[in-house]
This record gives sequence, C-alpha cells and structure tokens, in this order.
Amino acid sequence: MPLFKTIVANSQTTVKIWKITESYEDLMQPLSLKPNSLERVLGMKSVLHQRGFLSVRHLLIAFGYTDLDLFYDDHGKPHLKDGKEISITHSFNFSAVIISDLTVGIDIEKQRDKIAVIAHKFIGYEFNYLNKLDADYIKKLTAIWCVKESLYKLFATPGLSFKKCLMVIPFALNEEETVAWIDYEEKKHRYTIHFLEFEGFTCAYAIA
Repeated sequence: MPLFKTIVANSQTTVKIWKITESYEDLMQPLSLKPNSLERVLGMKSVLHQRGFLSVRHLLIAFGYTDLDLFYDDHGKPHLKDGKEISITHSFNFSAVIISDLTVGIDIEKQRDKIAVIAHKFIGYEFNYLNKLDADYIKKLTAIWCVKESLYKLFATPGLSFKKCLMVIPFALNEEETVAWIDYEEKKHRYTIHFLEFEGFTCAYAIA
C-alpha cells in the first residue's frame, strides 16, 4: 500500500496522501464498491481518472472507512455518514484525503508551465507581488491555485470567484503556509493555509 504521507494537522484533523503506483486492476481487486461508485468508475474514459478514484477509496480504508461511508450532496461535495468533514483531491499519480471535525478543503496539483497561460483567470490581487521572472514563478502560481481551490472546497459556495473573492497574501515557498482571505457578500473570512511540495506536485489544505 503506497501510503505516501500522513500529516496530523491538529488533534481533530488528519491528511493522508497516496502515491498511485498500482494498475487499475490491482486497485480495483480488493475493493467493495457500492453500485453507483462502480458505475461511475466504469464510465470513466481515462485510466488515470479511474486510478485516482480508486486510490481515494484506498485512502478511506486507511482512515478506517469504506466506500459505503462516503456520499455526495447535490453540489458534488463529499460527506461521511458519521458526520466527520472530508475533502478529496487527485492529480495524475497522487491523491489525498483530509478528514476532520472541522470544515476542510484540500487540493493537489502537478507543477506545470501551462498554469501560466491561465493565470489571468484565477490571479487578481496576487499579481501585485508575483514576478514572472522569478525562478519559482510556476511553483508559486501552483501554490496559489491549490490554496484557492482548497478554500473553494471548504467554503462550498457555487460561483465563488477565484480571482475576485479569494486573496492570498505574499508568501515564501519554504514557509509552507500562508494567509488567505475570502471576501464574499461584504464579509471577510481569514484562513491560515498550509501547503507542501513533493515530486513536482503541490498540495494545500484549509481548515476552518
């Protein structure tokens, strides 16, 4: 079982990261999936997405849950039957799950140059301190995306603008944390977000 990393964020919150090295068949074989999960994974056209989906079920087992304990609401937000808060992410050959008594969000992204092409879609305030000539520009863009995506999952408000409503203050990559704000409907919400880098990927998680 390639459980890559476990992070105990606080007494109520744990993050587990899986490195997906197994084949689709090896991931599927030991699992017991409920009918709609089986239908969903069989309907995926990408083996990469199938493996990501199945690795998340293995992470659930690592937490002591099964696929039967997980369900999604009408907005696609995951929930656990025991009332614990959960957030899920996967990107290429990594997946992660965060479970807590508190509201949480998590995101993993591969660090790729193409993120610079779409930066204008999710970067607003942050352009004030970002420098395209910085050797870490792509890494910083990826970290900002992960921070904003984790906050979006935590806040669970459809239509929340990454560019206009989510703001990440200046940070250093080696500090592995930053402060971010959600500015929505004349209310401001402050969060300390943690992030980490590994094997060309960035992961960020938000805790309310």
